[in-house]
Amino acid sequence: MTRRSTAKAKQKDAAPPAPTLPKIPPAQVLPRLAALQTATAAELREQWRVLFGKEPPPFNRPYLVSRLSYRVQELAYGGLRPETRARLEALGEQLDGGNVVLRRIRADSRPLPGTRLVREYDGVQHVVTVRADDFEFEGRPYRSLSAIARHITGTRWNGWTFFGLKGRPGA
Repeated sequence: MTRRSTAKAKQKDAAPPAPTLPKIPPAQVLPRLAALQTATAAELREQWRVLFGKEPPPFNRPYLVSRLSYRVQELAYGGLRPETRARLEALGEQLDGGNVVLRRIRADSRPLPGTRLVREYDGVQHVVTVRADDFEFEGRPYRSLSAIARHITGTRWNGWTFFGLKGRPGA
C-alpha cells in the first residue's frame, strides 16, 4: 500500500465533523417556543436536525415539542454546568451501580409501595395494596397483578391492564 492510499483510507475511516449548532439569542426564545406549538411534524423533524445535529427519533409530536423547547432554551441560556452533570452521573451510578439495563427502565413504572389499586368488577369493588416486593389482596400476598386479576375474574388477564395501569413495569 502506498502512502497516498493510506492517507485516503484514514480520511474514509475518520468520523464526519460534528455539526455546528446554532446560537440562539435570548430574545428569540419565546417566539421560537410559540412557533413549535403550531409547527407541522415535518417542520419539527427539520428543527430537530438543526438543533441537535442528528436525525430525530420516531417519537410522537408532544415528545418532539418538549425536547425541542428544552433545546432552544439550552442553546440560548446554556445547559447544565459540568459539575451538575458530573453530580447527576454520580447519583445515577449510586442508584443503578452502572447497570445500563437498569438505566433504561423507568423508575416510576411500578406504583409506590402503599398505593391502593381499586377496580370494580361484576359490581364488587376490589382493592389491592402495592407492597415493596409484591401485592396484597384480601390479606394474601400475590407476586403479580395478573394473578390477582385471574383470581377475581377466573380468566387470564394482564394485571396492569385490568387495574388500569398503562403497559407493564419497565415497558
